[in-house]
Amino acid sequence: MINPSILENLESLDIDQTIFDIEKADAEESLAEFIRQAWHIIEPGAPYVHGWHIDMICDHLEAITDGVELEDGTPYNRLLINVPPGTMKSLITNVFWPSWEWGPRNQPHLRYVCAAHKVENLSSRDSRRMRQLITSEWYIRRWGDRVKLAKDQNEKLNFVNNATGFRIATAITSLTGIRGDRVIIDDPHSVDSAASQAMREGEVTTFLEAIPSRLNSPMFSAIVVIMQRLHEEDVSGVILDKQLGYDHIMLPMRYDPIRAFTTKLGVADPRTEEGELLFPERFPLEVVERDERAMGSFATAGQFQQIPKAKGGNIIDEKWWQLWNEDVFPPFDFVLASLDTAYTTKTANDPSALTVWGIFSEDTVARADRRLDRNGKPYNVERNYAPQHPKLMLIHAWQARAELHELMVKINETASRYPLDMLIIENKAAGHSVAQEMRRLYSSSKFGVQLVDTGAKDKVARLYSVQHLFEEGLIFAPDRAWADMTIQQCASFPKGKHDDLVDTVSQALKYFRTTGMLQRTQEVQDDLHSMMQHHGAAPAPLYPI
Repeated sequence: MINPSILENLESLDIDQTIFDIEKADAEESLAEFIRQAWHIIEPGAPYVHGWHIDMICDHLEAITDGVELEDGTPYNRLLINVPPGTMKSLITNVFWPSWEWGPRNQPHLRYVCAAHKVENLSSRDSRRMRQLITSEWYIRRWGDRVKLAKDQNEKLNFVNNATGFRIATAITSLTGIRGDRVIIDDPHSVDSAASQAMREGEVTTFLEAIPSRLNSPMFSAIVVIMQRLHEEDVSGVILDKQLGYDHIMLPMRYDPIRAFTTKLGVADPRTEEGELLFPERFPLEVVERDERAMGSFATAGQFQQIPKAKGGNIIDEKWWQLWNEDVFPPFDFVLASLDTAYTTKTANDPSALTVWGIFSEDTVARADRRLDRNGKPYNVERNYAPQHPKLMLIHAWQARAELHELMVKINETASRYPLDMLIIENKAAGHSVAQEMRRLYSSSKFGVQLVDTGAKDKVARLYSVQHLFEEGLIFAPDRAWADMTIQQCASFPKGKHDDLVDTVSQALKYFRTTGMLQRTQEVQDDLHSMMQHHGAAPAPLYPI
């Protein structure tokens, strides 16, 4: 007869083995689960704190591991992730993901080139952490039969396994003679290098010219860039501006519904409330507010909100724009399109840009056919509007690099969508050509085309001349991506990368002022006071532009 204590020990061993096998299988199936289980090896003194963003990032890295193909048949292997600091970006991409692919996914042959702005800190730290993980007793017990480090190449920044897979850590500016199946770029800029034009451009040039040649397979090898935004023309800005085919995960610390996204895999930011925090388990509101005060608005915009702003801008504070929350625009008395011309497809030049504006006073005089929804469609539901003095609404905006004919078509499409009364174009060489073509091609259109002079003032002076209109709360915009694009470009001017939309804004507002359609609050009050005293003529504007 078997001793009962022996049976109990055998049953206990069976249960322990079953739990072990289940946990091992779960870790092999899910990168996020692997991170949860392996956390104690990397951070033995800190409890693991999970956030939904970890699942999102892991899902997209798993798609690369699994060789997922997009709808057009191209492999899913270009990924840009913009997240705030402290959200585990380096650990996920540089430590856990390679360790997971080598052992749990049984791909020890994969070769990783891991680059950061400086090899002495980020790259060496994460290289040490990964080696610590894959040489731990916990990892070896589970996948030690798959991953063994070579004794003759086991250094802090460069180690090789028995299947010829390796992990090399380097600075982004030192990527020479190295090729990998995964090139992981983690924070290609430091705060200081992003602020230096020469250093930033050197890092961007390396990314554009050296990274594509560092892949073992140009078709199937992957590039993953994970960083916080530090400048409009940082590596992320170049990837997005040049449309290099990267999937984009953009996670601001505070949720911004205007900039909400859906990735190529169909995954969306699950937050719904404006200002909702990204990782409240680790960064609760009091911590976020404390850090924002310490960082200042410039660093907060880039590093927390992933909206890099140029220092020295802010002639037009984004908070001065009045948000139009309703689903229907008010009835407009006059609709104007303001065009900045640069018709060329060369990416070195600024794009052409157009903004559409409607002036409204919310009274019953405006025609009913001027009432639109925010997609530009007529809206026939009757409303009673209280009389007010005129205000200005940004109805639509776009920017595009296009040749002359393409530009004509795009302008006419906008004019067909919105009931334009006037298209204004700056009176310069390119503007002359556009005005002539518009009059020739669309002479039967209901809107007029007018060249306007900017005078002797430069771009900065022109925007300063209409700054007061924003400060007084006369300028409105809806919560749309194209409106946010315009608002952000105005906020970063004159230090931003582009100023094409800014030019259309100052040009439009000047037109409304000089024609007398847009009056300041004080001018309206003076007019009313004048009428009450039975004066025959209205006073001249207090501020002529």
